[in-house]
Amino acid sequence: MSNLTKYSSGLRSFFEENAKTVLKQPNSCLKYPFVDPGSVYDGNLWDWDSFWAVYALFSLVNTSGDHKLGELVVEHAKGNIRNFFDHQLEDGYIPMMIEESDLPEPYLIMKHKEGVILNMMKPFLCHQIALISGFCNDFDWFCGYVANMERYFACYDRYYYNDDCGLYVWADDVMIGVDNDPATFGRPRFSTANVYLNSFLVSEFQAMAHLMHKTGRIQRAEYFLAKARKLVDSIQTECWDARDRFFYSVDVDVKTRPYDWFHVGLGVFWKSLPIKIRVWTGFIPLWSGFATEEQARCLVEHIRDRQTFNSPFGIRSLAKDEKMYNLSATNNPSNWLGPIWIIVNYLVFRGLLNYGYLDDARQLYEKTTLLLGSDLEKSGTLHEYYVPETGSPVMNSGFINWNMLVLNMEDELAGRKSMDDYIHIFNLRP
Repeated sequence: MSNLTKYSSGLRSFFEENAKTVLKQPNSCLKYPFVDPGSVYDGNLWDWDSFWAVYALFSLVNTSGDHKLGELVVEHAKGNIRNFFDHQLEDGYIPMMIEESDLPEPYLIMKHKEGVILNMMKPFLCHQIALISGFCNDFDWFCGYVANMERYFACYDRYYYNDDCGLYVWADDVMIGVDNDPATFGRPRFSTANVYLNSFLVSEFQAMAHLMHKTGRIQRAEYFLAKARKLVDSIQTECWDARDRFFYSVDVDVKTRPYDWFHVGLGVFWKSLPIKIRVWTGFIPLWSGFATEEQARCLVEHIRDRQTFNSPFGIRSLAKDEKMYNLSATNNPSNWLGPIWIIVNYLVFRGLLNYGYLDDARQLYEKTTLLLGSDLEKSGTLHEYYVPETGSPVMNSGFINWNMLVLNMEDELAGRKSMDDYIHIFNLRP
């Protein structure tokens, strides 16, 4: 038996035995059952983490045929959504994380009520609602929340939209998913239109359009699909770098500064400046499906490059030749300056399949299986992120969450259903 076969079988058994450990009961801050990432994040509800955990759990249910587990996952997935809406404010703001604490309410909610605009829930709310609805074939359960969903998008437009360039910006560098992405981390407030935020917002608009269409709200479906198309145009215009053949986050804090008589001639006419740091987020347009065929070909060259992103165990979260490349163990922020994260491997894998690069996708699946299988064999558990060159775990043992996506990779290569089919992302490829 090859290591690949052995590890594949071992990982599936491990996840089948441990899947329920991330399904948590209500606590003092969360009224409904929810999904947490495990490890040091026990008892916390996170935005994109909970989405990807449910995304992986539904695939596990489909493959295993465990209907009781399926019922539990649906209950907790719907609980995720209900908990987020339970903490939504009147202006539509939803915190990106809710945790049990001694505070009277979540810290992010308290600051927002004080008038401090911090980052809000990352664009995975409608992703998760569409995923649940498609899995259950039930598009009625969320209808009582449609007004909440509309306010959520209105909040994004009110606080985070940059009208000059047509992109959305982070308010700050707190809880941005890719915690210490140099394109945002340590930079001025409201200055970075991150390609992560904007690419996932494209598919978030699409998910909302799908949900509106399925519930007979045709005009609203067309509205959100138009927003997706408009955002794609802005990303293509501002974030694609034809010389480097890569999608970059951009600095939007560009304008002609008033200095009396000195700046009365030709002023700043460009809308953004590329932040030329090659972060794995430049590959998300492959997953969201709006990269052109030529852009996909160029991005695959970056994916294959062993001097930058390609490593023996998957895709480095930051190109190896960037000056910020660093593999230190750190939490708050977690380290995305090069270590291997399974969510990165999966998103790149799925993007490769979307554009027909089957061999590259298969290689990435094999690397991911060997990485996690070796860790499980040696330590008896899994970790949050890994050293690209050796596959050694960096920190946070007991991490489950999106590590389960290795099973999605195996299932999709075998021709089984992709969870993307439930979200129903429209084809916005030029």
